[in-house]
Amino acid sequence: MRPLHFHVKTIMRPLILPDLMAAKFFLLIRRKEMMRKKSPKWIWTILSVAGVVVLGLVDWLTGYEFNFFVFYFFPVAFAAWFLGLVASVFFAVFSAMVWFAADFLGDHQYSSSFYAVWNTMIRLVSFLAIGWSVYRMRYLLDREQETSEALGRSLSEIKVLETFLPICSQCKKIRDKQGVWQQLEVYIGQHSDTQFSHGYCPECAKRIMKEAGLLNDKTG
Repeated sequence: MRPLHFHVKTIMRPLILPDLMAAKFFLLIRRKEMMRKKSPKWIWTILSVAGVVVLGLVDWLTGYEFNFFVFYFFPVAFAAWFLGLVASVFFAVFSAMVWFAADFLGDHQYSSSFYAVWNTMIRLVSFLAIGWSVYRMRYLLDREQETSEALGRSLSEIKVLETFLPICSQCKKIRDKQGVWQQLEVYIGQHSDTQFSHGYCPECAKRIMKEAGLLNDKTG
C-alpha cells in the first residue's frame, strides 16, 4: 500500500500545476513589461528587423523542404507587444515578403504561380493573426493595470466610517476617537465624501413657525 503523502501529492499535482504555470506566465509578462518601459522602441525595431532577416537567411539556406515559417511569429509578436498594432502589421507583411523571397530564391518550383501567392497569403494571414492576438493581450493587460491603479487610488481616497459611533441622544453629537464631541454633519463630512444641505422637515417647520408666532393652531 502506498503511503498517504503519495496520494496527497498525486491529488494535489493537477491543482498546483495550473497555478504554477499561471504564476510563471504572469511573471514573464511582468518582466517583459519592465523591459518594455526601460528600453526605447528603436531597440525593439532593430531586433525585430534583424530577427526577420536572420530567419529569411536560414530559411533560404535550408531550402524549401525544411519549413521555417512558424519562427517568423516571434519577431511579429515582439513587434506587437513592444511597438504596437501598426508595427505588428508592418512586420507581418515584411515577414511574408521575406518568406516569399526565401522560397523563391530556394528554387521552389510550383506547377502554377497561384500556389506561391496562395502560400504567401496564408502565411501573411497567420502573421497578422499572431500580431493582433499579442497586441490585444497587451491592450487588455494595460487596461487591467490602469483599472487596478484607478481602483487603488479610489480606495485610498475613501474614508470609512466607524461601525460603532457614540452619539448623544439629545444633541446628536458624535464622539470621535480622541473623545471630542462633534456635530453629526462635521463628523460624517470628515470621514466620507458626503455633503449636507440643511433645511426643515414639515413637522419642524410648523413647530418653528408656531414658536415664532407665525402660525397658530387654527391656521395649522
